[in-house]
Formats: sequence, structure tokens, C-alpha cells
Amino acid sequence: MNEIALVFGLMAAVAALATAASRLRIPYPVLLVLGGLALAFVPGLPRVALKPDVIFLLFLPPLLFAGAYGASWRDLRDNARAIGMLAIGLVLVTTVAVAVVAHLVAGLPWAAAFVLGAVVSPTDAIAATTIAQRLGVPSRIVTVLEGESLVNDATGIVAYRIAVGVAAGTVAFSPLAAGVQVLVGAVGGLLVGVVSGWLTIRVLRALDDAPVEAVVTLLAPFLAYVTAEQGPGFVWHGFLGLPGEPYFSGVLAAVVAGLYVGRNIPLAMSSASRLKLNALWDVLTFVLNGLAFILIGLQLPAITAGLGRYTPANLMLSATVVCLTVLLIRVLWVILASYVPHALFRGPRDLDPYPPLRNVAVVSWAGMRGVVSLAAALALPLTTGAGETFPGRDLILFLTFSVILATLVVQGLSLPLIIRRLGLTADGLAEREELSARVEAAQAALTRLGELESEVWVRAETAGRVREMYNNRRTRFLAQSQTPGPEADDEGRAWTVRALDYQRLIGELVQAQRAALLRMRDDNHISDEAFRRVQRDLDLEEAQLGG
Repeated sequence: MNEIALVFGLMAAVAALATAASRLRIPYPVLLVLGGLALAFVPGLPRVALKPDVIFLLFLPPLLFAGAYGASWRDLRDNARAIGMLAIGLVLVTTVAVAVVAHLVAGLPWAAAFVLGAVVSPTDAIAATTIAQRLGVPSRIVTVLEGESLVNDATGIVAYRIAVGVAAGTVAFSPLAAGVQVLVGAVGGLLVGVVSGWLTIRVLRALDDAPVEAVVTLLAPFLAYVTAEQGPGFVWHGFLGLPGEPYFSGVLAAVVAGLYVGRNIPLAMSSASRLKLNALWDVLTFVLNGLAFILIGLQLPAITAGLGRYTPANLMLSATVVCLTVLLIRVLWVILASYVPHALFRGPRDLDPYPPLRNVAVVSWAGMRGVVSLAAALALPLTTGAGETFPGRDLILFLTFSVILATLVVQGLSLPLIIRRLGLTADGLAEREELSARVEAAQAALTRLGELESEVWVRAETAGRVREMYNNRRTRFLAQSQTPGPEADDEGRAWTVRALDYQRLIGELVQAQRAALLRMRDDNHISDEAFRRVQRDLDLEEAQLGG
């Protein structure tokens, strides 16, 4: 009962802190971590232990799946080079750089130092994009940051598994074996993700029940993740009886499954089911992200408990140097990866023009770390294969927490200022494409109407009213695509004003209907069921005004 009450208490804290962050115009991940830190020192509150299995199994699959589900396959494909340079190249470079610094400054053994490097190398999937989307930056920046955060967890976890195996003495490091493990993990995760996504779509096509369909989509990320993580070992040992421990990337499987389902779900679910599903996933991802960030802050007492043999000066020096290394390596890598290939080779120049320096600056400073790094550090074994204490485990935990806190607070609070100072604004690409799609859809409806007019069941009067409605809709969306200014003609500006007036008028009428509906319910003229049915239609009508 106490654990249930604690979960609800944390959810209430998430809601309160997220609301405060919105009013203070602070990125909510930053305030949630700081709020968790404050709660950790409140006397009488129970200590909350963050179990790595909970993060890797309960939090990570649905968050990655949801991020991939909402991502644009076309945009990810078009920015594959930039995403790969960050999600693979930068992760490996950061792992090596942090390992060198941790060995030389913090005194960690080489194997443990590489564990730390792998732990802090992947960025968080939500912190940077939350800031970028809220402030409105060019869509390509958001795409690159989203793509990086979706893929770099897989790279980091593979590097982490190899480093932990070497540090624990359970495997001997071999560049060839490591390369094979990375390749097998990536290909296996990709295949499991595609199969899981395909199965999910097949099941959804056979269903016609919104609640059941929602449950199926909730199970999809766990199906992909658990199958990839546990399936190969089960088959390898249980059925074949072979030695070794094959590994498929569960992270990559969840991401690929999300991409597959997001791409194919329009033909697998009804419109009513999709509306309910999108609302469900919005709430779920917010709650999981909020709990993850607040749990980070709550771990400080447990992390500092094992640091008695280290002096405060050594801890501060090690944390400062490691944090600076993480920050500077990203800045240098992003700048070099953005411009050096273009300067040396013609291919990158032909495929991708030189990115603006302002965009590069934002991406280079958007490297916040999050709960995956902390969970990986907490998941370190207590002892090695020989029964000895795992080298530097307490220090790795502390340095990981320091990197998470420093990147979230320093970069999270300064990134909005940098974006404003650089004068970056949204390029409006998504909005223009949306309006283009709406115009094309309205035109398709008019074309189909012309084909159906000769049918016996289509009345001329009805067809005329429908044609007028879709003509007005098409004209309105065309008008919204016109930007008032010197480049827009008088007719375009006039239609823009008309479109805004139309939205305002319909909004006023919807409010009048809602007020009348409330009076009828309060005066007991209609039942609550009738009230909710009409209210739903009014809500949908009002929601359409935003499109």
C-alpha cells in the first residue's frame, strides 16, 4: 500500500512541477530533476530506490516506441548521415574520451573507465527536443535530435555490455569480437523490430475494438524489446544447447517497431480508435518521462552513501573534468562532423548543403543526459566474475549522476537563451506541408464528388451543399498558406483575414452551443450521457479549428 501511495505521490509531484515549469518558462525535465533533489532531503519521506530493471523494461521500451511512432520516416532517412554521425560516431568518441579522462584524473582502471564512458555517452530522448519544439527551431534540428536520441541508446548499451564484461572479467576484449557483437546486435534488433511491428499491424487489422487495439499497441514495445533481449539466449541455450551469449538490441527493436507501426497504422485502425490511441500515448509518455526525471533527483542520497573513501576535493575535480569532457567533445565533434566531410569530399556537398552555423551550435549544445545513463550505472554488478568488488562502482555512479545533473541544468537552462540569442525560429515547413496536404485532400474530395454525382442515390441539392463546403474548405486552407506581407498579393491577404475571421466565428458559435448544453444538463433537461455525446461532437468541431 505504501508503494502505491508513493507512486501516486510522485505523479502528483510531476504534475505540480511540470505546471510550475510551464509558468516559469523552464524546461520541465530540469525542474523535475531539481524537484527530485529537493524531495530527497525532505525528512520523513521514504527513500526511493531506482531499480535498473524497472527502467530498462518498464520505462525505456514504451518511451522509445512512442518517440519512433511519432517520428517521420522520410525526415529520418533524409538526415541519416547526420544522425549516424551523432548516434554512432559521437557515442564511440565520447566513450573513449571520457575513459581516458576518467583513468588519468579520477584514477579509474581502464576497464571501469570505459564503462563510465559508455554509460554517459547516449543523450536523453526527451530533454533536448522538448526545448527545441517549445521554442520553435528549424524542423531539421528537431529531426536530428530525435533521431540521435532514438538510436544512440542502442550504440551506448552495446558498448556498455562489452565494457562491463571486460571489467568484470567475464569476457576478454577483442576488436573483432566486439565488432561482430555490434553487427549481430544491430541486425538482430532490426529484424525483431520489423517482425514485431508487422505482427502488431496484422493483429490491429483483425480487430475492431478501440480499447483492445490500445492494449495491443501498449504491448508492442514490450514484445519487441523482450523478444530481442531474451529470445536469442533462450533459443541459443534452451533449444540448441550452445555456449556463448548472443545479444540482439532490444532498444533498436523497440525503435524499429515504433517506426513500422507509425508508418502503417493509418490502414490498420479506424479514425475513432486512432484519436483515442493518440490521447492515451500522450498521457503515458508524459507520466513516464516525468517519473523518470524526478526519480533521477531522488537517487542522490543512495549515490553519495558509498563515497566515504573519496575526498570532496577529488570528487569535485573528477566530476568537473568529466562533465567538461562530455560537453566539449560534443561541441567539437558536431562542428567537425558538420563541415570537415563537406570540405574534403564532394559527395556530402552534393547530398547535403553546408548546415548553417546557428543550427550546428544548437545541436552541439543539446546533449543532455537522462535516466538511461543512471539506470545503466545502477545496473553495474557489485562484484566481478572472480568475486572481487567491481572496480570503481561507487565513483562511476557519482560521476554519472554529476554528468546527468550538469547537462540537464547547465544545458537545459542555457539552451533556450542560446536559441533566442542566435535568432533561430521555426521554418514553418511542417505547417506548410500540412496545409498542402489539406488542400490536396479537399481537392480529392471534390474530384470524387464529381464522379459520384451521376449516382442515383446522390441528390443534386445535397451534392451542391457538399461541393460548396469543400470549395470553402479548400479556399480556406489555401488562404492560410498565404503569409501577409509584401510578398503576398491583396487577394491572398484578404483570404487570410477571412480564414481567421471564420475560425473566430465558428469558435464563438461552439462556445454558445456548449453554454446551452451545460444549462440543459444543469436544469435536468438532458441526461449526462446525452450531454457527453453532444459535448464530444463540439470538442471535435472546436479541435478542427486548429487545423
